[in-house]
Amino acid sequence: MDKPGTRPKSARSDAQSQFSRYAQPLVHEALGRVAALDTEPETLHRLRVALRRLRTLLWAWRPLLGGARVERQRAFLKRAASAAGEARDWDIAVSLLSEDGALANERLASVRHAAREHARQTLSAADLKHALRDMLHEVNRALNTSPRRTPLKRLARQRVRVARRSLAKRMRRARSAKRRDYAAWHEVRKGAKRLRYLLEFFGSILPRRDNRGMKSLKKLQDRFGRLNDAVASEHLLAHHREIFPDGAKADAALSALRRERRERRKKAAKLLD
Repeated sequence: MDKPGTRPKSARSDAQSQFSRYAQPLVHEALGRVAALDTEPETLHRLRVALRRLRTLLWAWRPLLGGARVERQRAFLKRAASAAGEARDWDIAVSLLSEDGALANERLASVRHAAREHARQTLSAADLKHALRDMLHEVNRALNTSPRRTPLKRLARQRVRVARRSLAKRMRRARSAKRRDYAAWHEVRKGAKRLRYLLEFFGSILPRRDNRGMKSLKKLQDRFGRLNDAVASEHLLAHHREIFPDGAKADAALSALRRERRERRKKAAKLLD
């Protein structure tokens, strides 16, 4: 029997009442990262991760919230994450080129600083503090007024299975994609990330057979993430050759990135077999 003053166990374990328990820590983290954007270089990355995890959480609750509401909120979170994206891309490009001292370029640091400042201003203008809290309030209101209750375990198992099937399909497409079709490879990375986040959210309540493959997912996400970093850096610098002192330096940097991209592609391809 439940103790006086507590809700019945069934009420505490339904998915409608549990959304906030997962979402609030992510909202709190995202707002903390925004507040520190001007002091911590790695904060942009951490902010993007928090926003991506929120997007995955909304995707998980989509059957209970409806596609229109979820996609509107997910689109907002994606725009916010994208605001930090270019600055993060410059951070990665600087890191890759710094591995070869001959290719390091002081102008990269200046451009990276400008990109980070632009990201900070854009995110400040987006007023994430109020936008995220409004989002949380709207979603909770929709869930709490739902006449039906869905067990959290049931929702978790269903969404993990959907995500697992989606990842398998993306991997099949990547295997048959053309050599330079990195869009298909990027979809594998996103699919692995979604499934990993879901397992991190729900691992403690899932049966063992549904809560498998975390080690493989981390390896998949790491290798495909490293490939995406090389592809993004090559694309970014190819469109900003003006940051280099001359054409020869630009060609040398791009050549180094191409070699790195090919090597990382080979390593990622092994996980598709």
